[in-house]
Amino acid sequence: MPNTPGGMNCPYQSMPQMLRRTAEQYADRPALSYKRSGSYITLNYQQFYLRVLMTARGLRKAGMLWGNNVAIFSENRVGWAIADFGIQAAGGASVPIYATNTGAQAAYIINHCAAKIVFVSGRQQYEKLLGVRDQLPQVKLVVSFERFLGDFKLPVYTLNQLSEVSHPLTDAEKKQIEEDVEQIPADGLSTIIYTSGTTGDPKGVMLSQANLIGNAANGLKHLDAVSRNDTFLSFLPLSHVLERTAGYHCPLMRGGHIAFAENINTVLDNIAEIKPTVMVSVPRLFEKIHSRIYESVHQGSAFKRNLFHRAVKIGHEYVQKHYINHQPVGLLGLRYRFYNKLVFSKIRQHFGGNIRYFISGGAPLDKAINEFMWIIGMPVFEGYGLTETSPVISVNSLKENRFGSVGRPIPQSHVMLDSSDELLVKGPLVMQGYYRDEQQTGESFTADGWFKTGDIAHIDDDGYIFIVDRKKEIIITAGGKNIPPQPLENALKLDKYISQAFVYGDAKPYLVALLTPNLERLIELAQREKLNYLAVDELVTNRRVLELFKERVDLFNQTQPSYQTIKKFALLPREFSIEGGELTPTMKQKRKEIYAIHKDHIERLYLANGGEQ
Repeated sequence: MPNTPGGMNCPYQSMPQMLRRTAEQYADRPALSYKRSGSYITLNYQQFYLRVLMTARGLRKAGMLWGNNVAIFSENRVGWAIADFGIQAAGGASVPIYATNTGAQAAYIINHCAAKIVFVSGRQQYEKLLGVRDQLPQVKLVVSFERFLGDFKLPVYTLNQLSEVSHPLTDAEKKQIEEDVEQIPADGLSTIIYTSGTTGDPKGVMLSQANLIGNAANGLKHLDAVSRNDTFLSFLPLSHVLERTAGYHCPLMRGGHIAFAENINTVLDNIAEIKPTVMVSVPRLFEKIHSRIYESVHQGSAFKRNLFHRAVKIGHEYVQKHYINHQPVGLLGLRYRFYNKLVFSKIRQHFGGNIRYFISGGAPLDKAINEFMWIIGMPVFEGYGLTETSPVISVNSLKENRFGSVGRPIPQSHVMLDSSDELLVKGPLVMQGYYRDEQQTGESFTADGWFKTGDIAHIDDDGYIFIVDRKKEIIITAGGKNIPPQPLENALKLDKYISQAFVYGDAKPYLVALLTPNLERLIELAQREKLNYLAVDELVTNRRVLELFKERVDLFNQTQPSYQTIKKFALLPREFSIEGGELTPTMKQKRKEIYAIHKDHIERLYLANGGEQ
């Protein structure tokens, strides 16, 4: 059964209590920044905290009761944070919903958690709810972070109206809310986070105050690399537990500064504006950084290309000796500093110039890309966890790092492998259970209380965890071979012409792949070889292009045992996307959906004489 927070050394009893303490300690320091009308506006800790208390006051007046669940249907923004802490300060649990969800998906979560109040970012999310109004009989109030005009068939206030921002808190109101905050128990429900639902209806993961406080505190202790002087740029959805803990709770706990990116498409521009010191991301960002840097080098002069490759070679030696083997670097250190100043510092300026490190999770990061990021002076600390574990189970750090691993367990995170090499976890980081689903909760734990992660892993002699693949996603071929697809997909994506890869072969005689091209490289090839085409759809069927990709796949196959080689592939004209239904909001592949959407392409690859080469 789920673990309890008993005996856990939590620095605070609840999230609202934590914010109260940090607001007292860091009152005038910047807490949250957001962009409006072309420039960033900042709330300091005291301003943020007072807005939270006003929101709690408004929720109480609106009829919210202690223990109620309140939904937040919004992208990242200051209102999200104010609502989240306001809900908890009023004695409730926040239930985040991805901004990319449809109205029907949102309705399922709202109904399942019995939310009567829903926060939305603005008109777009409000209209999604309006479209499923008949499915939301219990919703009594919608609170919008933006003001908009319309025919309000669902009652709606703005956040400012709910909070009555023009009416300062009285001493009595402030005293009452803070007294209530001190009564929030450590095992009280903080949030219900619904999983992405890649295998059926999403499940509501119940995380207590102690789960989240403890995970953030133990993560900070393990990393020992976050201070009040850090600025985090937040762009991963706060609806996902990785950003919630690592990019939101951790900086707030240390008095750090969080700046919200405008949206996922403006991240690189916002990096240049904010000049963050820390960012939390998923591997897709690092894949794009790696690709863009090599693309830029590829287009430079022969001298610059040779200089870059020499710098990377020296950087590789330096990183291995200094960070992995912890040996004296001697003259190698001088050579690295030379290339760092001449080459790598200029690369870092494109990312604001202040990045100290990235934190990566959500999916496996390719070992070569991770090492490259360390070489150029923007190290990535790859970690691992699940929504059910608050989420961090393990993470690498500046002092303890092993490429290809997801680090060592953080304090109070206990791990072991069962007889099938599935990773099991125990400790105060593990969820309270699935909301209104005792059967699924029971099935997720062993008889002696270990949580089953569903991931196949290896733990080396030094305690570093290596994730092999998801247990449910391992391909079992018709010949009985067990093949984890993610390492193969990551290896394929290292090719300069391949942007994304999906490997398939369950119950089939051989493996096939769906590939999406690096469009910049592909168009460059078309121009160089004067290929005629009207659109990308036509270009990916061009005989010369297919020959090129066959050559790239053949090169990949030379590095694999015969049963792991890609016998056939299909080249798609567009990347997998959230909008297309192939990716989760955190850019993980939805394997079942990808197969369903591209079934015709895949099955043609198994016809005796059909399909792409």
